[in-house]
Amino acid sequence: MTQLSKEYIGRLNGRVAIVTGAAQGIGARYAQVLAAEGAAIVCADVIDATPIASDIAATGGKAIAVRTDVTSRESVQAMVNKALEAFGKIDILVNNAGLFANLALKPFDEISSEEWDKVMAVNVRGPFECAKAVVPTMRRQQYGKIINIASGTVFKGVPMLLHYVSSKGAVVALTRSLARELGDAGIRVNTLAPGLTASENTLANPAWQGAVSANNIASRAIKRELLPEDLCGTLVYLASEESDFVTGQVIVVDGGSVMH
Repeated sequence: MTQLSKEYIGRLNGRVAIVTGAAQGIGARYAQVLAAEGAAIVCADVIDATPIASDIAATGGKAIAVRTDVTSRESVQAMVNKALEAFGKIDILVNNAGLFANLALKPFDEISSEEWDKVMAVNVRGPFECAKAVVPTMRRQQYGKIINIASGTVFKGVPMLLHYVSSKGAVVALTRSLARELGDAGIRVNTLAPGLTASENTLANPAWQGAVSANNIASRAIKRELLPEDLCGTLVYLASEESDFVTGQVIVVDGGSVMH
């Protein structure tokens, strides 16, 4: 496991968490941090997440890797079945899988219909399918945390990424409606909205370097790069009992570029 910079105190002991898009980047860090707080982790990804699950197990945690396509109802249900077989329940769902870092900046009228549909399928239908699949077990236990990952771009109206920004706006709307529907079942639904994060994927894409990165940092009240570790405290808060009276909310973590 990547060395974490903070001490963790077991705020998620006994919990079971699914993290989608957990094979690499920010999703891998989410899985590691939730495990460090005591949760058993289902590392779900369309690519092989076994190395992350193995890292967690090697440091004394509990984790399994499940190859999952979040756009497929059958694949998502199989993931949930494997989570229940391995750990007996599901307390936390982190809907992190999404398309972003490999997208090219382009005017909206140059985005193909096929690319639009692909982004919407992963970024919007994915969280829908995953939430629908975990809710029955959360309802039975009258407790659950669904954490959807959106983006600060929703509140800025960022250009040249209309499909991505629209998809993350839909995630915010999805969160609010789900929170209303599921509150009586003891299921809390919230959104974590990161700013541009210096993850391995964005660092590897020249489109997110240079002036784009510099201008983003300049827009922040705290003028430095946003690191994956900066997101983890808010994630753990939303996953833990500390946020049990919080639902339907969006927390932007971007150093104060967005204030709402």
